[in-house]
Amino acid sequence: MRSWPAPDIVRLPGNGGPLRVHDTVTGALRTTNPGPTARMYVCGITPYDAAHLGHAFTYLTFDLVGRVWRDAGHDVDYVQNTTDVDDPLLERAQANGEDWRALAEREIQVFREDMAALRILPPRAYVGVVESIDLIASFVDRIRQSGAAYDLDGDIYFAAQSAPRFGEVGGLDRDTMLELFAERGGDPGRPGKKDPLDWLLWRAERPGEPAWDSPLGRGRPGWHVECSAISLNELGMGFDLNGGGDDLVFPHHEMGAAEARSVAGTGPHAQGYVHVAMVGLDGEKMSKSRGNLVFVSALRERGVDPMAIRLAMLTRHYRTAWDWTDTLLAGAQERLARWRAAVALPAGPDALPVLAGVRAALADDLDTAAAAAAIDDWAVRAHASDGAGDPAAPALVRDIADTLLGVAL
Repeated sequence: MRSWPAPDIVRLPGNGGPLRVHDTVTGALRTTNPGPTARMYVCGITPYDAAHLGHAFTYLTFDLVGRVWRDAGHDVDYVQNTTDVDDPLLERAQANGEDWRALAEREIQVFREDMAALRILPPRAYVGVVESIDLIASFVDRIRQSGAAYDLDGDIYFAAQSAPRFGEVGGLDRDTMLELFAERGGDPGRPGKKDPLDWLLWRAERPGEPAWDSPLGRGRPGWHVECSAISLNELGMGFDLNGGGDDLVFPHHEMGAAEARSVAGTGPHAQGYVHVAMVGLDGEKMSKSRGNLVFVSALRERGVDPMAIRLAMLTRHYRTAWDWTDTLLAGAQERLARWRAAVALPAGPDALPVLAGVRAALADDLDTAAAAAAIDDWAVRAHASDGAGDPAAPALVRDIADTLLGVAL
């Protein structure tokens, strides 16, 4: 599956430092330590509706991770999936009276356009489930050969009790896992399962649902197994960072980690897990089920500069839940105008301290507010100097904002 166009990145003077982020597994900040190539997998959308600001905030976060790594001298091998066949997509297509394939392709294209407009660096591999059916079926067969799976009325389930490290990602107790499993697409009450926490790997064909031939019989993949199969195929075991929204800690990432260990015979699935807090509207988490969504595409259609949308999100830290408001957007629009006016001046204060400040802020758990404040301070001094100072400074600040924060001025 094709990705979206990559924006140009200007090489800045020197190199940034190592990135420190909050690791879900340890519950503490840890310094990432990738080799020459940093490997990152981020879970993608289920394309039954346009991408909302919660999605955008997640992909912005991992875009910043990639930018910091690149600035530190690493190549970045970034992989993202898209769940282009799953129950929510099929249900929405049926409600709309349209083919599920057409719905998925339309919304994936909107997502591509949103990501390109927001200057999100594209993944090296953007992988759909439909194009990966053979890969996933083979992966499920390997899980079954490991003894970690069993058949139930033609479906194939992963036996949670076969995973001795189950719970390693989220560190949750069993009662909490059962509650979240029921809330997030699981089936703890299905009769015949060996354990309520066992999860679906392969769904046998049902009337009226899409299905594919495979060594497992006709059917389609369960949700969690797609990401473990794709990530191991594209990046190998023990890649540097696995990411997504914090609602993926359990069950999605927990179950994916167990699947990967069962096939690889070793672990961990990823060296670190980073999860992004939810974005809300009017005090409620922004979600498709609630319908309280602000779509990136709708903002763009209204003529809102995508850089103002991006800058508004940059004022919020990735680990803290927050609400989108018109006031937040208005403030970002004013800030963007000040920055653009400052870098349009013929000269300005020395920009090297700005570069150091932005680098230090982003390397410290992606402190985007502090990074933006460093540019704010320079812009104030640039306007006060009335165009005097270093003639190279405005161009360097423009490059800092673009390369490190992804904001084109």
